[in-house]
Amino acid sequence: MSEQRIEITGSAQIILEGLLSEGTTGRGVVITHPHPLYGGDMNNIVVETIQKAYQRKGHATLRFNFRGVGRSTGSYDDGAGEQTDILAAFDFLRERNLSVIDLAGYSFGAWVIAQTLGRVPADSVIMISPPAAMMRFESNVTIPNLKLAVSGSRDEFAPPDLVEPMVHRWNPAADFTVIHGADHFFFGHTDKLTTILNNAI
Repeated sequence: MSEQRIEITGSAQIILEGLLSEGTTGRGVVITHPHPLYGGDMNNIVVETIQKAYQRKGHATLRFNFRGVGRSTGSYDDGAGEQTDILAAFDFLRERNLSVIDLAGYSFGAWVIAQTLGRVPADSVIMISPPAAMMRFESNVTIPNLKLAVSGSRDEFAPPDLVEPMVHRWNPAADFTVIHGADHFFFGHTDKLTTILNNAI
C-alpha cells in the first residue's frame, strides 16, 4: 500500500510532516530519522529500509520529520521537543485503533526514542545504530521493550564495542546484530539490514 502525506499536530502547535501507510494487520510502527543538523530526515535510506520491511509484512507505518525538518514547523530542540514529536506521532497512530505499535529509530532517532523511556507505551523498540560515541545514553536504565539493535562493524558513531554492552544493560533478552563491513550509513548493506528486520518483525 502506498504512503500518503499527512500532518500531525504536536505540542505548542507544532505541525509535523509525515508519510503514512495504512496496514491490514492491526500492527504499526513509528519510525524516527537521523540527526536534523546533519541532513537527517524521513527520506533517509535507512528510514526507508525500516518502512519497507514493516510495509511488506502488511503493517501500518508512520515516518515523519522532526520539528524544523522539511515541512515540519518549529526548530531543532536538542532532543527535548523531539521527544514530544514522537509522542504526537505515536498518538496519531494509536488513534487508528491499532492493537500493537512499535517504535523504530535510526541514529539520532534511536537516541530520542531512548529519552522517551516510560512515556511512550510501545510494544517493542528497534534501534539502528544508536550513536553511543556521539551522544549520551543513560546506561543505568532498563528498556524492557527493546527487541533489536543493529550496528555496523565499521560504524564510528555506533561502534559495536560501545553499543553491545549498553544494549545488554537495557534488556539482556534483546538481540544485538553486527553487520560486517557496514559503516554508520549502511551504504551497500541495506539488503542485509532488510533481512535482519524481516526476521525480527
